[in-house]
Amino acid sequence: MKLSVIIITKNEAAHIGDCIDSAAFADEIIVLDSGSTDATRDIAAAKGAKVATTADWPGFGPQKNRALDMATGEWVLSLDADERVTPELAAEIQRELARPRAQAYKMARLSNFNGRWIRHCGWWPDHVLRLFERGSARFKDVAVHESVVADTPAAVLQGHLLHYPYANLEVFIDKINHYSSQAAAMMHARGKKTSILGATGHALWTFIRIYVIRRGFLDGREGFVLAAMGAAGSFFRYNKLLLLSKINK
Repeated sequence: MKLSVIIITKNEAAHIGDCIDSAAFADEIIVLDSGSTDATRDIAAAKGAKVATTADWPGFGPQKNRALDMATGEWVLSLDADERVTPELAAEIQRELARPRAQAYKMARLSNFNGRWIRHCGWWPDHVLRLFERGSARFKDVAVHESVVADTPAAVLQGHLLHYPYANLEVFIDKINHYSSQAAAMMHARGKKTSILGATGHALWTFIRIYVIRRGFLDGREGFVLAAMGAAGSFFRYNKLLLLSKINK
């Protein structure tokens, strides 16, 4: 069973080498870059990946579908550049593909923040559908928060991915700002509306959900920061939606 790994990138020089190394068991690795200004493409090519570049940025879902269309393997494993396949998961994937019991598979993802593995806050086990038979699944055609939609129910693997989403707080803030803008635009396009009270309420509820209900307090100061950042992201998203609605009036 030939396995293709697909990875989309932009300025991921700090991550792409380790990501590709962790997926070295695959038959081909495809890196689709959207205009990196660092050494991302050179590192990927030196690691043996097939590297291509797009001139535009259509959003995460469409870009991942472009990478998917480049895959030639019977099976596809989608990775983000800041993810790593553990040796245990790599061995499990190879065993599974030798005798598949499903057309799609989910796996847990363990994320690291500020040097701490986050076991609460809704971050663990964070099952994501990433492995599937080519032709049986596609990514949602959305700008952010893309996910794989499979034709059949997914089985669950026991191994997990390691995830290093934020190098520092500044990167976290930049991502929240970027994602909240795209999310607000998507909500506005669907005709969703909000108010100042609604934006404040969403932010407060997000903090309570992450820190209390999802027991973020057990993750120490990192748990508090994640809850606060989650609340900020919600506040930004709904306030941007509010301003978009006002502009269009």
